[in-house]
Amino acid sequence: MKLNRALHRTLQALALLAWCALALQLAFALRIVLMTVIDPASTTFQRSEILRLLVDTQRITWSQEWRAGAGISAHLQRAVIASEDADFAQHAGVDWDAIDKARDRNQRAQVRAERRGAAARPPRLRGGSTITQQLAKNLFLSGERTVLRKGQELLLTWMLELLLSKQRILELYLNHVEWGEGVFGAQAAARHYFRVDADRLSPMQAARLAVMLPAPKRFERQPASAYLQARSATILARMQAVELP
Repeated sequence: MKLNRALHRTLQALALLAWCALALQLAFALRIVLMTVIDPASTTFQRSEILRLLVDTQRITWSQEWRAGAGISAHLQRAVIASEDADFAQHAGVDWDAIDKARDRNQRAQVRAERRGAAARPPRLRGGSTITQQLAKNLFLSGERTVLRKGQELLLTWMLELLLSKQRILELYLNHVEWGEGVFGAQAAARHYFRVDADRLSPMQAARLAVMLPAPKRFERQPASAYLQARSATILARMQAVELP
């Protein structure tokens, strides 16, 4: 009898958890649907950055200005796709081949670091996340690295791809991605680094901005980085082959 009651309570708790999980997914889906017509003012990542800046510096240095897709240089759109997600126009949100390649690169880098010994610099790890995955994470999720959070990221990625057009996903990404300390979005980045509007960026300027994205704060402090210059030239050469959505 006691066993039956315990089992019943366990099933009730599991059912409640399932309903809560479903309600959360529906809430996320509703927010994404609203993004078809409403430009989100901020993302979870941006709000966490506001708090960090306030705690670390006791002030908020913030720069962001929304620009519709037509107000963002096609050079920058091509450069970001070439640098961050070459198959953006074709995939359904997740690029499994890119994830596998990133995992292999990271494993090789880790092995090389271990061979060099304790004095070696930590290897620079690379992710295989698509633009849509990055947008899902920045819009809704914390920066913690857990299996549960990664699973939620995948669900949100598929929701974004199902409910929004590729053009809208790219527009949202380019308006909210971080490009430096308190610098968010293409317009703020164009003004901050080149003193031009986002629709006036040259191909080389666009390539340099795109290359900054994996580590914008570091490249903001090292604008003359040899890696930044070499990688920018590579992205510049790839841009014309990029298919815009």
